[in-house]
Amino acid sequence: MSLSRTREPEVMDSVQEAEDYDNMDHADVNRRFVDDYLAFSSPDVHQSNDNATLHILDLGTGTAQIPILLSSRLTVRHTVIACDLSKQMLEVARQNISAAGCSQAVIPILCNARRLPVPNNSCQQLISNSIIHHIPNPADAFSEIHRVVAPHAVVYIRDLLRPDTTEEVDQLVKEHAGTATRHQQKMFKDSLHAALTMREVRTVLVQNGLNPDWVNQSSDRHWTIAGRMPVV
Repeated sequence: MSLSRTREPEVMDSVQEAEDYDNMDHADVNRRFVDDYLAFSSPDVHQSNDNATLHILDLGTGTAQIPILLSSRLTVRHTVIACDLSKQMLEVARQNISAAGCSQAVIPILCNARRLPVPNNSCQQLISNSIIHHIPNPADAFSEIHRVVAPHAVVYIRDLLRPDTTEEVDQLVKEHAGTATRHQQKMFKDSLHAALTMREVRTVLVQNGLNPDWVNQSSDRHWTIAGRMPVV
């Protein structure tokens, strides 16, 4: 029998959680995410269109490490709306954004991924890294994603993949967080238990009118959704 999903709190909103999360070594994971997203979303993110601004929505931005890195790599005029439900995460995010000198391009916003303050069919590019496993019913988030994305919009989402056994969980924690603090290791372990399986991701995509073929297993502990909305 495969490992059942164990939900974790939707919001990481303590000072310790925000600081511990920000201090974890996400550099390689973040770089891979940005590299893969930029490759998939080409040419939109590489070619200017009459000086138009490229608008990107980042769901569950955390401390905004990915939007900051992404902004430094983009050569077209852009705005990244960095959304999160945690006030403490966004407080650290604002500090990181200011320190990186990208306050004009990365805009942190407090909001819920299940109730986005975004008009229907208005989002050109939607990205997300490691937020889906925090949401009690992920279908709520995917329903909102389908509502806000525009025709031809890129949807690029990556999250953790729930292992089949507790032994596999422990091995992943040892391999990828072996030098982290006990609290950081617990955060990672809890997130693996809360993550979705490939079958669950495909099911929730179908339930919300999105293409199940968009998802693939992209590492030993991640799945990735990479798709472009059809032009109606």
